[in-house]
Amino acid sequence: MTADEPGVPGRGAASAGPASEPGATGAGAGAGDDDRGTPDAADPADAAADPPGDPADGAPAAGDLAGPFAEGAGDPDDEPDPSALRIEELILGSERQYTPFQAARAAGVSMELASRFWRAMGFADVGQARALTEADVLALRRLSGLVEAGLLSETMAVQVARSTGQTTARLADWQIDSFLMGLTEPPEPGMTRNEVTFPLVQLLLPELEEFLVYVWRRQLAAATGRVVQAQDDEEMVNRRQAIGFADLVGFTRLTRRLEDEELGELVEAFETSSADLVAAHGGRLIKALGDEILYVAEDAGTAAEIGLRLIETMANDATMPELRVGIAFGTMTTRMGDVFGNTVNLASRLTSIAPKDTVLVDGALRAELTASGAAPESEKESEDLSGYRFALQPLYQRPVRGLGVVEPWLLRRRGTGG
Repeated sequence: MTADEPGVPGRGAASAGPASEPGATGAGAGAGDDDRGTPDAADPADAAADPPGDPADGAPAAGDLAGPFAEGAGDPDDEPDPSALRIEELILGSERQYTPFQAARAAGVSMELASRFWRAMGFADVGQARALTEADVLALRRLSGLVEAGLLSETMAVQVARSTGQTTARLADWQIDSFLMGLTEPPEPGMTRNEVTFPLVQLLLPELEEFLVYVWRRQLAAATGRVVQAQDDEEMVNRRQAIGFADLVGFTRLTRRLEDEELGELVEAFETSSADLVAAHGGRLIKALGDEILYVAEDAGTAAEIGLRLIETMANDATMPELRVGIAFGTMTTRMGDVFGNTVNLASRLTSIAPKDTVLVDGALRAELTASGAAPESEKESEDLSGYRFALQPLYQRPVRGLGVVEPWLLRRRGTGG
């Protein structure tokens, strides 16, 4: 499904709330409906033909199917641009032929469950427009089949739909941005955008699809390995690891000074360099927020090395502002690929108080570094400091909002003033 077309499910109107609307009635629309969107078996006529006013005929009966798909976006009379429709069919592999009601019925699921899945994936309500394809029916059937087989609970299935939708939505936007010049600038004068786009998509689609599956399998293997190697279930959910924030200094001032295109290039360069560096040294990038990145590492030494290399790399780039990094070590909760908890908050606070081009760490990360032999217990009492990777300098204790009094430590690489 493409976004931003009349009558097509588009991103931006997903709802995390209940899928059914007050007053929803009719086949497959109401809560507690056990027929999973199929005709009422008590009426033999329903089994043989669509009832009068059934959405399959293009016009819902009065008071029927007043579910989430029946409101807002999607006028059945709105016809999409033929050229856009041709490209959509190429990408989806099939043409539009189902209303949401028909798709739910063909998949054997209730309208309530179907609408929950659609909204979780990030697609807007389309009323009763014929906007869905055979691929949409198969996806509904596959997801509901995992629930029926007991492999996923309904709540978990909705979470799978939401996480997949959010991740791939951003991926699709990135890819279209990357190919935008090729999609909009014709190689020969007089060519239309459709004449440029269709053959380009035709060539790229199978290759990008294969690459997406490859990367997903690789990431899935890595994530499964982390689960298998965890000591126990508690360690997997509430894990002790290092969390680091890196933040560009003075970014707000830059937004007022730079042109939009220049600002976009700077953010892209920062995110790309940071992501490559984090991955190369054994960390995992959790998210990038324009002027800030969040990463995790299984051990303190890896997190410290990444933090210092981020500072060093950006300092060597004359186009980049100064950077500051905060790292904390402790328990954090992982959900939907993100991390939460006091340790995450502490790392964020350390970043906000760090001087430019420095790395601040908390006492727990310092303890991990000293225990592993990466840093000395005391700079003054250690006679030979040549075997240590890092130098740590205590700074004044200070109150941190919501976290009490914190003693930050200034992290430096051994041999750079330590």
